[in-house]
Amino acid sequence: MSEVLPHSLHFVGIGGIGMSGLAQMARSLGHHVSGSDRALHAPENQAVFQALKAQGIELYDQDGSRFADGNPPPEALVYSTAIEEGNPDFAAGAGIPRLHRSAAMGAAVGQLKAAHTVAVTGTCGKTSVSAWLAESLAFLKQDPGVLSGGLINVFRSEVNAGNYVKGNGRYFVLEADESDKSLVNYSADSAMILNIGTDHYPKEELARVFGTFLSSIRDFAVIEEEAYQAILEHYGPLPSSLKIHLFSLNQNSSAVHLAEYSSTPAGSFARFSTSSRKVRLPGPGIHQAANALAIFVELLALGFSEEEACAAVESFHGVWRRFDPAGKNDCGVQFFDDYAHNVEKIISCLRAGREISSGKVIAFFQPHGYGPLGFMREELFRALEQELLDKELFAFLPVYYAGGTSSFKPSSDEVVDGYRAEGNKHYFSMKDREDALHFICQNTEPGDVVLIMGARDNSLSSWAKQLAVESCCGKELA
Repeated sequence: MSEVLPHSLHFVGIGGIGMSGLAQMARSLGHHVSGSDRALHAPENQAVFQALKAQGIELYDQDGSRFADGNPPPEALVYSTAIEEGNPDFAAGAGIPRLHRSAAMGAAVGQLKAAHTVAVTGTCGKTSVSAWLAESLAFLKQDPGVLSGGLINVFRSEVNAGNYVKGNGRYFVLEADESDKSLVNYSADSAMILNIGTDHYPKEELARVFGTFLSSIRDFAVIEEEAYQAILEHYGPLPSSLKIHLFSLNQNSSAVHLAEYSSTPAGSFARFSTSSRKVRLPGPGIHQAANALAIFVELLALGFSEEEACAAVESFHGVWRRFDPAGKNDCGVQFFDDYAHNVEKIISCLRAGREISSGKVIAFFQPHGYGPLGFMREELFRALEQELLDKELFAFLPVYYAGGTSSFKPSSDEVVDGYRAEGNKHYFSMKDREDALHFICQNTEPGDVVLIMGARDNSLSSWAKQLAVESCCGKELA
């Protein structure tokens, strides 16, 4: 890992949620920052790009034009694992040192010199929890910094995308990405391990990655109890100097646990085992209670009182594209937009939708790449066979292709065809979004909930709102 972040940086793929946040961080630390993106002119990305421009970040098409004559070359190219070797900026910037996003992040966090850095990771919930923890600390008048993988509603403005805030240097909350194992490249004062599920790697391998990550944490870790047991089994003992604080959803656990959860049309509430006070949650779903519990334990470990922690947890205003209400059509069907893209997140989203539906749930899932779909399909269908109610419908949209090298296999059609005959539930494959609109009109009734799920493609958010306006119930479009 580089210990010193070069002064002049060019971010290849700056529109990515992690890259845009890190670019803002580098700019706030006084670095000259430029970036390129394939989707620079996509309407759904303009709020982020306009915020980057407002901060003095120079933006280019991803065609090598940053390196045209007259432009002083950057000292380093910052890239993520998603950038392929044949990228035009790599070719045009040949010979310029490359810095992986995780190494740049480690150097930037070191330059920030926060008194206490919290690294939040896990297969599910790390974006929501990093955002939620940062807003909780802001509620407690701590003026925290944050680098998150989502646009935090309370921090968004015309000049701030919402995924980075510098803060005053006392606390800095960092979302640590396990998807490419890059989190092992940096350290923190405390860590949060929210869960171990299925996304990019087998659970055993991910447990070892988390164990390696925890071995470099300087003070304490807040860990979900089952994840902790998996880490001990597959990685081994953690350093004796690391203080461990466990939390659990199991009411029989000796760890701080979820003692009560309820969800009604009036709202969702949780109570934790060490407190008699109920906490109002920002939305339905027991995953919200699990996230709130993890934050509660972290705040206690940081020295705040139980009452302060409960009040702070209730302050959360959410993250863009995390079970966002997208509207209700004329006959009472509710639409929600969510970033869910792995098995656990999809199931959590289905359960949350079911809690507020007086009819059935219809889910549309857009896979965020051919590789991820191929990796997750068997476990996804196993989970759906167990989870879906007989009346519920699950539809796949065409795979989202962001450019670069791909085998274009498997397609959503191929995946659904392979399981439709074997499964007992109702699976469908949409040829396009127009097909999905017709499907909604033919299959919805008043009281139903429609979920739009998928990562990386911000146009899903505006499409969900469009569906709420254009859709009908129980009939074909004219």
